[in-house]
Amino acid sequence: MEQSVEVRTDRRAMLAAGVTVVLWASAFVSIRVAVQDYSPGALALGRLLAGSIALGLILLVRREGLPSRKAWPGIAVSGVLWFGVYMVALNWGEQQVDAGTAAMVLGIGPVLIALLGGWLLREGFPRRLLAGMAVSFAGAAVVGVSMSEGGASSVLGVGLCVLAAVSWAVAIMAQKPALRYASALQVTAYGCIVGTIACLPFAGQLVTEAAKAPLSSTLNLVYLGVFPTAVAFTTWAYALARTTAGKMGATTYAVPALVVAMSWLVLREVPGWLTFAGGLLCLAGVAVTRSRSSR
Repeated sequence: MEQSVEVRTDRRAMLAAGVTVVLWASAFVSIRVAVQDYSPGALALGRLLAGSIALGLILLVRREGLPSRKAWPGIAVSGVLWFGVYMVALNWGEQQVDAGTAAMVLGIGPVLIALLGGWLLREGFPRRLLAGMAVSFAGAAVVGVSMSEGGASSVLGVGLCVLAAVSWAVAIMAQKPALRYASALQVTAYGCIVGTIACLPFAGQLVTEAAKAPLSSTLNLVYLGVFPTAVAFTTWAYALARTTAGKMGATTYAVPALVVAMSWLVLREVPGWLTFAGGLLCLAGVAVTRSRSSR
């Protein structure tokens, strides 16, 4: 009986993680459109404002109040680092380096999550997790090389992508304990609000750029706030509360493969065989991390 409940919970967590991965992959397509007319800070603030409004409405409908005081340290840290620092640093970094370099540098994020989770959260270092991450990391590197424009990478851009990856990993270490005292919706909603407050210095840029930006870019900004932020961050928190940080980090290695497929369908960018092979490696590695050992 307990085993069937565990399997059911794991399936729900996997489904939630799948929703997160698909929506985060779609964000790369939308960012590509919006970043042409919005600066990194303004884009982050606009996205967070849209996400905060959507999450606030859901909180009202569900009548979920303030989270427990014990959850607030984790919410505050993850809000500043993930919703704030991560988004601005990533937007800025992708202006300085090509997509391939950014993908390879961000690939250290799941590795850091697994290492910090095993150490700080006492999740251990399962062999299947480490093996799957190695396969997925190799796949992400292949995708990165295949998508590289071949130009010299900016030291500033690489540094910003490293900052984004580190901010993401540390934020997960703070978010995981907070989920013991608050729901996934509360942790996500109030974390998004904290991130919005942290990005308020970019309000002037957002107002100026929104007045000049075409409707397509603004609609993509709103999409980024509602779906890849409000929905995807909530499903991420839901899954994170029901599995380990290491496994959740490993699932994000499926994002590069999905980005390639979406770019193919939406932007009509036909991937080369090397990109396609790298995407398959990413998915294979994720499958290894989610598989169960036979005992």
